[in-house]
Amino acid sequence: MPRCASEDFSGRSDRMSEGSRILADALSPEALKRAERLDELEGIFSFNRRNFLATVLADDDVETLCRLSRQGLSNNTVRALASDLVYLETWCLMSTGDALSWPAPEALLLQFVAHHRRRDGGKAKASELSMPAQVQQGMQSRGLLRGATGHSSATVRRRLTSWRSLAKARGLALGSWSSVIKDVLQSTRQASAVSEGTRAVTSDVLQKLLATCNTNLLHDIRDRALLLTAFASGGRRRAELVNLQVEDLLDGEPLDDAGDASSPQPCMIIRLKPSGANSSKQGEVRMVGYPVVALKQWLADSGIHSGSVFRRIDQWGNVDWRALTPQSVGLILKTRCRKAGVDPAKISSQSLRLGYVLEASQLGIPLSEIMHQAQLRSRPRLP
Repeated sequence: MPRCASEDFSGRSDRMSEGSRILADALSPEALKRAERLDELEGIFSFNRRNFLATVLADDDVETLCRLSRQGLSNNTVRALASDLVYLETWCLMSTGDALSWPAPEALLLQFVAHHRRRDGGKAKASELSMPAQVQQGMQSRGLLRGATGHSSATVRRRLTSWRSLAKARGLALGSWSSVIKDVLQSTRQASAVSEGTRAVTSDVLQKLLATCNTNLLHDIRDRALLLTAFASGGRRRAELVNLQVEDLLDGEPLDDAGDASSPQPCMIIRLKPSGANSSKQGEVRMVGYPVVALKQWLADSGIHSGSVFRRIDQWGNVDWRALTPQSVGLILKTRCRKAGVDPAKISSQSLRLGYVLEASQLGIPLSEIMHQAQLRSRPRLP
C-alpha cells in the first residue's frame, strides 16, 4: 500500500544529523522535562524527534506547539511550525549568542533577512550567502543549512510567516511588530520578483570598486568621492547625486570614534533636494568619517567652490562647469565594476541603495534610522 504524505513527512523529520542524534542520547534534566511534555504530541513526532526538539526548544516553545495541536491544527502544520521554530531558535543563538526573544526586535528581523540574502540575486552557493561564516558553519553542522546551497526566498518567507504565527499563538500583543514583519514579507516577495540577478553593492564589493580609484588623477578622486558619498549617505539615488550643490553641504560637529574623544571623526550634513520618491519634500542626512574626507578632497583638488558637486571631466583632465547626468553616474559605476572584476550586468541603479540597507541591517541599526538615512517612505526591500 502506498504511503501517505504525512508518513513521508514524518520519515523526513526523523532524518536528523549526527549532532542531533548525540543530543538526543544525553538529555539534561530540563530537556527531559520538555521531552515528557512533548509526549502529548506522540502522534505527530517520533520518539527521537521529540527528544531532539526538547534539546533545542525552550519551555515556552514546547507549550506553544502543544497549544497549537490542541487548537486543531493539522499534524503537518504543527510539524512545519516546529521545524521553522528549531531553525529560528538555532539561528538566533548562533547569530546573537542569546535565545530568541518574543516578540523579536525589528533589527533582528532585518538581520535574519540580511543573513539569508544571496549575493548573486538568487543562485549563490552557501559560501556566497551574506550569513557570517561561523553562523553558516554552525547551521550546516546541525543539518539546518542543507548541502552547499542556502534556502530559497520562498523558504525564507515561510519562516518569517511562521515567526509571526508562533508569536500570535503565544498570545502576545504584537502591535507594530506584526506590521513590520508584514512589510518585510512583502518587500522580500517584491525583491525576488524585481531584483532577480541584481547584486547589492555591499561593503566588500564597494572596497573592490574603490581599489580601482587609487591614483591622484581627477577621474579617480571624483569617482572615489562619488561612490563613497552615494553609499555612506544612505544609498543615494543618481538624481540626488547629480543635483547635489556645494551649498547643500554643511559641516557638522565631529563625532568621537567609538567613544575616543582624541580621534574625532569629521561629520557632514547633506541637504537633499526633492527627487524620485521624495519629490514633495527636502530632507537632510548625515555622513561621517572617511567619505567626508574623500568628498572634501575632490572639491579642493577640482577647485569647485559653488554649484554642482559632481561634474564632468574632459579628456584633457579639465573639470567642466556642467554636472554629471544620471546616465553618466550609472556608466561610472559599471566601468568601475569592470575594472574590479565585478560583473557589471548584475549592478543596477538600485545596487548602492540595496547595499547600504543590507549593511545597516546587519549592523543592527534600527529600521527607523535606516529609513531616515535612505529617505525611504516605505519599508526597504531585502532579497
